[in-house]
Amino acid sequence: MTSERDRMEPDWDAIRTLNTLQTNASYLEQVKRERGDPQVQLEAMKGFLERSGLKVEDLDQLNIIHVTGTKGKGSACAFTERILRNYGLKTGFYSSPHLVQVRERIRINGQPISKELFSKYFWQVYNRLEETKDPAYASMPAYFRFLTIMAFHVFLQEKVDLAVVEVGIGGAYDCTNIVRKPVVCGVSSLGIDHTSILGDTMEKIAWQKGGIFKPGVPAFTVPQPERPLEVLRDRARESPCPLYLCPDLGAYEEDKVFPLGLAGDHQRSNATLALQLSRMWLEQQGYQGSGELKDLWPGAEPPGKKPVPLAPVFRPSIAMVQGLQDAVWLGRTQVLQHGPVTWYIDGAHTTSSVQACVRWFHQAALNEEKPVDGSEVRVLLFNATGDRDTAALLKLLLPCQFDYAVFCPNFTEVSTVGNADQQNFTVTLENVLTRCLENQKKWNQLMEEKVGQDLWLSAPLVVEGVGGRLKPDPLRSPLLLVPSVERPLNANSLVFPCISHALQWITQGRDPLLQMPTTKGLHLHPVASTGAVLLKEATVIRVLVTGSLHLVGGVLKLLDQSLSQ
Repeated sequence: MTSERDRMEPDWDAIRTLNTLQTNASYLEQVKRERGDPQVQLEAMKGFLERSGLKVEDLDQLNIIHVTGTKGKGSACAFTERILRNYGLKTGFYSSPHLVQVRERIRINGQPISKELFSKYFWQVYNRLEETKDPAYASMPAYFRFLTIMAFHVFLQEKVDLAVVEVGIGGAYDCTNIVRKPVVCGVSSLGIDHTSILGDTMEKIAWQKGGIFKPGVPAFTVPQPERPLEVLRDRARESPCPLYLCPDLGAYEEDKVFPLGLAGDHQRSNATLALQLSRMWLEQQGYQGSGELKDLWPGAEPPGKKPVPLAPVFRPSIAMVQGLQDAVWLGRTQVLQHGPVTWYIDGAHTTSSVQACVRWFHQAALNEEKPVDGSEVRVLLFNATGDRDTAALLKLLLPCQFDYAVFCPNFTEVSTVGNADQQNFTVTLENVLTRCLENQKKWNQLMEEKVGQDLWLSAPLVVEGVGGRLKPDPLRSPLLLVPSVERPLNANSLVFPCISHALQWITQGRDPLLQMPTTKGLHLHPVASTGAVLLKEATVIRVLVTGSLHLVGGVLKLLDQSLSQ
């Protein structure tokens, strides 16, 4: 009889093999050769696709909605997919990154594909690519390229009616841009991110995002700053394709405000983009005769004669309104109430998205009445990766008035053995801890500036470790880095080597749904001990988790065990 472990083993093997593609040396060399020429990159992707058994023309059957943007593109996709599923359509949805399990990236009817389907299609694609190796070039596509190809196989063979495809990074250079004939394209809000790849100005980033436009394929964008919007207009003219500006969501709301499944005022622009993408897809596919969609007035030049015409406002169908309300997108403006601990979870990682996160957090948490019979403790759990300006992000978080700032890498555990979905072979523990220490230092400096006095020493004390070095034995005991002197409550910061250790300290056993073994050998510094008492006695503990979607994923994995099933 096959055990549960044996039944799941092929999935583990597939994920571990997939992870080896994170550091494909030949791919890195190929990227260097192709840099600066998006057409060459797309040709390379086309070669991988054909080796896997598909042609670019095959993708035309998928009736794709292609969405890019700096922030909100995943939320816009989630709204869009949910709306179209309400029409009885079989939907495919490809997104990134995953939060808990890699299977989340490839969804059918809103659900991650099963372990069995993941294993089936992974090995189908992997083995075909192995059998067609060419020693002169990269023998295997890198991680994201591979998953993109795999998603196309899944959607075609599972016969979805449509596929909502979220761009990975940028647009022009992104491997999803191999799609020739999407039904409709969308651009969510633009901002500064991935500057080493996309450029260091909004105009350069807009040029990259506009790279998904295709001749004759209608495209929609939400309101953007004037110069980036002009770049999008120019890209649309080059294509050429019609480009429309989404009206404010209030234009559709005749009687009452639409309830949205995703919290935060910033989600309203993602919702209006989803309405336009859904309506255009339905119209292009012949659903306009259903009687549920009715234009109220045609598109016109928006006030100020901006360079992009306003999209038509229409009366959303019941299915559309319900789709907006039922949309779920984990890790974005998500609130989890666990006894006295309330988790506010948002994967914001750009300046504009962190600004939106702070507004949401104020509305959701800080405006609530303080407990009358006890204390409230606020904790920030933060990490940031890549080339992001961490100081700028942390500065935006200062008005939230956190009592503690906790920093940790995106590892759920220090050891990822047996946790293949969380493995990342492109980083080391020492590197990510160094980044956490840098983040802590920046926070401390910001606190110094805020209170106007020298509260911090130049170097934190390594409580757990060897000789004060950054390289402890993480498998034996946790690393706890705290300021080396006692300080006011609102100035404490700590660093832990993994998410589980950070959550242990933050919750102090107060979260009834968080069950983790007590770590042995944890010797707390006096500041941390003081915090432990306050956290243990607090009536309310409010924890904001932000800065990285990967951090959010690790936290959700520990807070909601069902996500790992």
